[in-house]
Amino acid sequence: MCWYGREKCKNEDKFIHIERLYKDTGFAATALLCIFVKKTRMILLDGRATAAQIQEELKAAVQLRKDAGQKIPHLAAILVGNDGGSVSYVTSKVKACEAIGFESTLIRYDETVPEDILLEKVESLNQDRSIDGFIVQLPLPKHIDELKITQAIDPKKDVDGFHPRNIGNMILNLPGFLPATPAGILELMRRNEIPTEGKNCLIIGRSNIVGTPLSIMLGRNSNPGNCTVTLAHSKTRNLKTICKEADIIIAAIGKPNFVTADMVKDGVVIIDVGTTRVEDSSRERGWRLVGDVHFDEVAPKASFITPVPGGVGPMTIASLMMNTLKAMELNGK
Repeated sequence: MCWYGREKCKNEDKFIHIERLYKDTGFAATALLCIFVKKTRMILLDGRATAAQIQEELKAAVQLRKDAGQKIPHLAAILVGNDGGSVSYVTSKVKACEAIGFESTLIRYDETVPEDILLEKVESLNQDRSIDGFIVQLPLPKHIDELKITQAIDPKKDVDGFHPRNIGNMILNLPGFLPATPAGILELMRRNEIPTEGKNCLIIGRSNIVGTPLSIMLGRNSNPGNCTVTLAHSKTRNLKTICKEADIIIAAIGKPNFVTADMVKDGVVIIDVGTTRVEDSSRERGWRLVGDVHFDEVAPKASFITPVPGGVGPMTIASLMMNTLKAMELNGK
């Protein structure tokens, strides 16, 4: 309990109290003093709750189309192999389609499927007018050229936003599909009214599907946006120093618990894109998902922070659903 003089401190719930040693002539004494530094109130960026709001909005839009006798959005997904993370994400996408009222088609191949067979299926989906958008779940087996597959997708059906034409449209701020994860992150920030204008934003990881697109989207004249963006990578020097200067940190490198408390300043906004399975014998399934940020350490210093799981992942799926509805509008259906 803090006492200021002889009266109980009235700011105990609002301010931090620390013990200081004060030396006077001939003796030393300790006293609890009220230090007027406001506590940071951490807000959890609940991606599941925000994605649920978006699903309800999309569900209403689908119902209006049904009532008007219009076509219902149809999303297809190609899944190659049995990678645990990929299976989980595709399953979540199919469930989201069901919840919203979209039609969905899941096409599965063994991990040994030849590249030419996969390319034939991509072209078939390009030509299928009943399919409004489709994705090829990444990563693909090593014998398949991911770039070749991505370039084979019709840009008008590329609801993941990975095709070079859509990336170019994103850079020039022209109509098209934004990459699903970056778009989901921006939507999460927008709906939670996170201020970005003039902020120093550090993005750790320069992948073509998250880091690089985000650096462009947050740097342009928009809301969210107008950040001063630093894109860090494996060759970045003095990363810890750069982290401590950042108002917003977006971690997307796939290294569990990489960002720790000593790397961030008080009041930082944390967006954790990482999802890595680590062994956990206490769980029935034997593993748990861990982000790139050491949540327990960093959360007390953050003003906003995403959990893992339940942060960016659901927003990626919500963004994909938004792109699928948008595909119908762009194609005049």
